[in-house]
Amino acid sequence: MLTKRKKANQITKVARHDTDTGSPEVQVALLTRRIEELSQHLSKNNKDKHSRRGLLGLVADRRKHLKYLEENNKRMYGTLVKKLGLKK
Repeated sequence: MLTKRKKANQITKVARHDTDTGSPEVQVALLTRRIEELSQHLSKNNKDKHSRRGLLGLVADRRKHLKYLEENNKRMYGTLVKKLGLKK
C-alpha cells in the first residue's frame, strides 16, 4: 500500500517545483511505485485475478503518460526513464 510518506518521497524525487503533484513525471513515478508494490503482492498471491487486472490497467495508464511525455518533452522523458529504471 502506498502510504503518505512513500508517496511524498516519490513526489520529491521527480517534482518540477515544491507544490507539483500533477505533472506527468510525478504521475509516472507514482504509478511505477504502485506497479512495483502490486507486482510483489501478485508474486505471493498468484491466484488474485482481480489485482492482476488492476495491475494491467496501471501499466496501460503509465504507458499513456510516458507516450505523452515522450512526444512533448523528450529530454525530461529520458531523465525520468533513467531515474525510475524503466526499460525504454
